[in-house]
Amino acid sequence: FARGKAQGVFCVDAPVTGGPKGAQDGELSIMIGGEPEAVQALEPLWRTMGKSWVHMGPAGSGQHAKLVNQILIANNLMGVAEAFLYAQKSGLDLQKVFDAVSGGAAASWQLSTHGPRNIQNNFQPGFMASHLIKDMGIVLAEADRLKIALPGLALVNQMYQGLKAQGRDNLATNALLLVLAAYSGLDWQERDNE
Repeated sequence: FARGKAQGVFCVDAPVTGGPKGAQDGELSIMIGGEPEAVQALEPLWRTMGKSWVHMGPAGSGQHAKLVNQILIANNLMGVAEAFLYAQKSGLDLQKVFDAVSGGAAASWQLSTHGPRNIQNNFQPGFMASHLIKDMGIVLAEADRLKIALPGLALVNQMYQGLKAQGRDNLATNALLLVLAAYSGLDWQERDNE
């Protein structure tokens, strides 16, 4: 970014969240880093691509905000997977559990999106686990550079490495549940037959 600025070029980073559907529908959330005048000049693009956009600060700030997003997603996915595994192993009706918790304090986009997918054994990708694995690697490297500990993310990353070792990282991010279930001696997709 500094080299661009030295040559009179504005550099802007604008990572997004919202998945493939958000991109198709022009409803992405955009996290922007760059000089204010460049960000403002590009507003027609932000308006076309997204439902919301936030100028985070200088160039590079958008990338940091995206990493915050990925930390939240990864840790939330672990919670959803553990909750469904617990519900299954304790003999609860998964749909009733979802109905009971999805409207309260445990509600989240990950739960509302992946809860039904977990119940239906739907692990077809929108956002592949391999992409989240890549992002977690970037976050953990940056955390090391910043000299901060992210033990929750490190644990989630290890669980996703298990998914990768099984050759299943081409599945959706909610496939984390398959690894956790296997660690607990349960074949999630065959759970009704066990």
